[in-house]
Amino acid sequence: MPYNDDIMQELNVLNLFNLNTTQEGIKVHSSAKPELIEATQRLFNKGLISQNDGGYLTPLGHEAAESTQTLLTILITESRL
Repeated sequence: MPYNDDIMQELNVLNLFNLNTTQEGIKVHSSAKPELIEATQRLFNKGLISQNDGGYLTPLGHEAAESTQTLLTILITESRL
């Protein structure tokens, strides 16, 4: 199943989190782009973040963000072959 726009926006939100600390969350303001607001709400509905406008990662959200950020690092790193 290919990534659709909704999934891409959710991945973008997960990439905003700093995984080096559990004391730092995010806040998506009402003036943000509608697709960002909607993606954040979906992540909250899925139990990945603590608030519908951001907040902190849940344990499952931390796993998801870690995987997402690792994948992004792999994809943007130049090939060593």
